[in-house]
Amino acid sequence: MVTLDKIAKLAVGGQFEKTSSDIYSKPIDLKKVDILGQGTKHDTCASTASKRKVQESPGRIGDVMSSGICHAFAPDGRCVSLFKTLYTNACQHNCSYCPNSTKSSGAGIMSYTPEELARITIQLYRANTVEGLFLSSGVAGDETKMMDQMIEAVELLRNKYNFMGYIHLKILPGTSHSHIKHAMELVDRVSLNIESPSKSHMHELSSTKDYQNDILQRQKYIRDLVNKDRLPAGQTTQFVVGAAGESDREIFTRMLYEYNVMDLKRQYFSAFHAVGGTELEKNKSQPRWRENRLYQVDWLHRIYKFDRKEMNLAFNEDGFLENRDPKWTIATHVFDGPVDPNTASHEELLRVPGIGPKSAYRIVNIRKKEPIVRKVQLKRIGVRVNHARTFLKLNGWQDTTLKGWLQ
Repeated sequence: MVTLDKIAKLAVGGQFEKTSSDIYSKPIDLKKVDILGQGTKHDTCASTASKRKVQESPGRIGDVMSSGICHAFAPDGRCVSLFKTLYTNACQHNCSYCPNSTKSSGAGIMSYTPEELARITIQLYRANTVEGLFLSSGVAGDETKMMDQMIEAVELLRNKYNFMGYIHLKILPGTSHSHIKHAMELVDRVSLNIESPSKSHMHELSSTKDYQNDILQRQKYIRDLVNKDRLPAGQTTQFVVGAAGESDREIFTRMLYEYNVMDLKRQYFSAFHAVGGTELEKNKSQPRWRENRLYQVDWLHRIYKFDRKEMNLAFNEDGFLENRDPKWTIATHVFDGPVDPNTASHEELLRVPGIGPKSAYRIVNIRKKEPIVRKVQLKRIGVRVNHARTFLKLNGWQDTTLKGWLQ
């Protein structure tokens, strides 16, 4: 794993590769790289190989069409394979949880120039430290000027340095249609953080962002501009979980809207963490497990295709998830008792904790040839038996460890 400090030091001086270019002759401000990099530590990303069409050109580097994207994950599961950074930590918005807010007393103001950011990114790539760029930013005075500079940095990477690697660009709230269109022609993925599930919750976090116009309308612009040649990795967003006291069910309801109406590829969740110097510094930080349970809910809906009515069984009467697998909670509601893998339908098997789409498919096919009577048969095809056994009966045997569920 490469730490931010190591990334910064690797960029200094360009000792790893000397060329005739003056790209390596200019010093790099380590403090700036560190502070602006730390500014994105709560932004979650996941990179995927791109099929973005580009013109053939000699000497192009970092082409994900041929090499794909390498993943390096931190212990908490966050992707660190991209050079993640803010363009600037100056911001006109007053988000109460953010250390870069106008109401916060964080680090001093730091900003890149387009050339500086492009140069550092390409040096890190040539050092084999990163495979692409994840670029976000505060809004320093005017989102139009800010997006101009961010897009210029990307254009330098693509055109001056011939970099064809993966780029994820954050769209700033209120960005114009023309800027969004231009950005989408250059990058693989864009995102605009929705942060909260409703206008009222957003108002509790920030009085300077218009939820409908600055965020939802801009997501619609992106949705309508997407086609087969533009933005191959699609549009994503992220929630700040628990900053405004919202319930998990409220987040899930907005999540459905984002998928069904805005046609998002993925949604990400970042548990609220109270940061010193912010307006919410005395509020209680949210546990990481809440963030993880929302990812499980997202997976059940997006991959397993559980419908909304069924998903609602995962939430308690106050609209929150418990700290257990939501699939387990749903299973205790939909099953009257254990099911036999030899006779259960594919849909029933999918609802058993520990059985995924692949293992459910394998069970249906294997039982055509031989009966499933032992746990080892299930284990061999990928079933997590310790999770599934409570909800299964094999050869007349069933687990009795959860008597309360059957009562």
